[in-house]
Amino acid sequence: MNSVIQGQLFTILSETAREGGHYAGVETIKSRLLPWLGTCFSSAISGRPFETNLSLTQDSMEKERQLRKFANSQTFELQELQKELTSTRLQLSHVQQDLTETQLALEDTKAKSATTLLAAEDEIVQLKAALKASHAQEETALRNLDCLNDYEQQIQILKDEISILDAQKSVLQSRLARSRSPSPRHSQSRSPSPLPLRSCSPGRARLTNASRHAYLVARFGDIYAQERLDAETLLRTYISDMEMVQRIIYIAAVEAFRAAKMAYRHFKMRVRKTLSLGHSGPESLEDTVLDYIVRHEDLYDVQASVNEVIRSMNINPKISFPPEIDFIVISSLIRELCRVAFSMQTLIPPLDIAFGTDGELFNETKYRRSFDSDFTAPLVAYHVWPALIENDVVIVKGEAVTKRGALWSHRSRSRSRSRSRSTSPLRSHCLSRSRSSSPLRSGSPINT
Repeated sequence: MNSVIQGQLFTILSETAREGGHYAGVETIKSRLLPWLGTCFSSAISGRPFETNLSLTQDSMEKERQLRKFANSQTFELQELQKELTSTRLQLSHVQQDLTETQLALEDTKAKSATTLLAAEDEIVQLKAALKASHAQEETALRNLDCLNDYEQQIQILKDEISILDAQKSVLQSRLARSRSPSPRHSQSRSPSPLPLRSCSPGRARLTNASRHAYLVARFGDIYAQERLDAETLLRTYISDMEMVQRIIYIAAVEAFRAAKMAYRHFKMRVRKTLSLGHSGPESLEDTVLDYIVRHEDLYDVQASVNEVIRSMNINPKISFPPEIDFIVISSLIRELCRVAFSMQTLIPPLDIAFGTDGELFNETKYRRSFDSDFTAPLVAYHVWPALIENDVVIVKGEAVTKRGALWSHRSRSRSRSRSRSTSPLRSHCLSRSRSSSPLRSGSPINT
């Protein structure tokens, strides 16, 4: 009866052992219970020796030891995993905290951006309003400028009308004087040496030609000695290159003479056209025109010539100027040169300046060498002041800088870039030396 029960129990435990795993107590059943049950069962049935049970017991103990070792290792790994899980949870907590702070910072940035955007929109509105006001001011300024141009045109028309009326007045006065003067026969009977008639006398311009010639030559020298140095000092505050400063002054002088000669021709044409309508008598029309110009030199629009000179200098490739400053800073020098050049055209013969180019052969009859020149160099590097000539003869020397290395290519380049002059360039050798090495000086103006 007991053996039957043990056999059934053994069968049940065997089935349990086959279906279970390591953590279901199968190994314990196999190592401890089954050997005893098997021993009892086998002893009752087959009668095997007891040594087999002993070996099974030893195997069971060894497996139990391995099981404990495996369980310990699993426990250690579980603890390590728990530590890693704790560390991961801590890191996750930090990350969540950083995320919260980042979200707060983002919200703050959004709020600030919204405020900045509102301020920028307000500023844009203000700038648009300011731009609109500027456009309105610009339109007003343009309208005022148009009105000013109209006024200037009206003033010029009035000046022309005044000059025409003055010319007509002069003609009428001349006719009245001739109508009131006695006949030549009656004059001879009254006086053995009669005074010549006004119509037969030379014009006022011819009578004052010598004195005006001396005054203008002296004035040209004064400009070289005073106004030129003042302009040079003024330019040195903006330009450190002395060569560029001297080039600017020389080109200003050349352009001033060109503009003044052009203005003189136009003025003379207008006067001739006006006086030719009522001219009569033995006095030539040319003398009458010249007398009128000498009497009315104040009608010369010198400011227009100054503006023309500045425009020409702005496009001259040989000179440059700081962008924040204009050549108008030397307008006083340009104005005096234009006035002198205009008055020199009323002389008989007129005075002009000598034509000069960079790289030309130095001519001692036309120029003096500057103090910083190479006195052995044969070529002109650049000009400082133009020479004054009369009928191709130098009467006042100019000034030039001579240096070695002044290439002939400079001459061709300057010719290709130079602007057309109002008259053809003078290309003739000086026939005699200057009548005076230094300009004449005279402080008395011409009596007109």
